Amino acid sequence: MTKERKEAIQVWSAIGMLVVGAALVIAGFIVPPTGEVSDSVLWFFGECLIYAGSIFGISIYVTGKIHNIRRELNLPDEDLEKSHVATTL
Repeated sequence: MTKERKEAIQVWSAIGMLVVGAALVIAGFIVPPTGEVSDSVLWFFGECLIYAGSIFGISIYVTGKIHNIRRELNLPDEDLEKSHVATTL
């Protein structure tokens, strides 16, 4: 599995979790008793937010750290795998 494919799966799963969580909360307002959302729906929506936040937050954190390390080592901002392959050939 390539790095880009793995990141795409992570992002789309996080977006999917947000959509499903929001849909359940909206459905919680519609079903009887109208206007009241069950605690389990709120708990699940909280878990969806935590999952999506961890996917987006970890990705941003790691990308920033890698960029800082590259800058300190005076490496170009290209993919490390490509630069490693180019130097070994």
